[in-house]
Amino acid sequence: MTQEITEKPTGYSIYKKTVKKRTIRSHLPEEKFYPALPKTKFDIIYADPPWDYNGKLQFDKSSKDKENLDTSKNLFISTSGFKYPTLKTEKMKEIPIQKIAKDDSLLFMWTTNPHLAQSIELGKAWGFEYRTVAFIWDKMVHNPGKYTLSNCELCLVFKHGRIPTPRGARNIRQLIRVPRGKHSEKPKEVMVAIEAMFPHHKRIELFAREKVKGWSNWGLHLDHWG
Repeated sequence: MTQEITEKPTGYSIYKKTVKKRTIRSHLPEEKFYPALPKTKFDIIYADPPWDYNGKLQFDKSSKDKENLDTSKNLFISTSGFKYPTLKTEKMKEIPIQKIAKDDSLLFMWTTNPHLAQSIELGKAWGFEYRTVAFIWDKMVHNPGKYTLSNCELCLVFKHGRIPTPRGARNIRQLIRVPRGKHSEKPKEVMVAIEAMFPHHKRIELFAREKVKGWSNWGLHLDHWG
């Protein structure tokens, strides 16, 4: 007689209904998935892509890991998809960002540490060549990680053609120490630094959540770009 083996449920299966209910979806149809890009071309493109984590969840400290949950408690679970619609990297590659880039232009792109390789692929798909790490943001607080505690986030810079001229400030520091704010909110000091570096150029923020003076802004959270 064969004994039936019952697998222990994981947190993903236990909280599947909660995840489905809390996950935010785009209000646009799947074939469109983002608003039309502006017809203007820009010297400086600044992007904080909505990276997708393949459904990965973070659980609070009341449980050891995703397989050993204390289901007697109402656990706190979190994922970026609870805050905004995320996109697979292959899907983001389809957005024709190269159409709004001038012949000589720069792309400043935020990346999470697990998405570093994907961010370089994405920049290439958009018509840019990876150059270096433009900014390192010390959040002054850490997140748990599988290898080391995660304290920092990176903003990479990519180039299309040449660096736009005329240049502004050349003494901008790479390291920015600003306490972490709301979920995925980036320090405004980075945009201010980019403005100082390129004060006379046309600039746009992609995946923007609010309008910023001196920049064009484009994203799902805006009624229209402007």
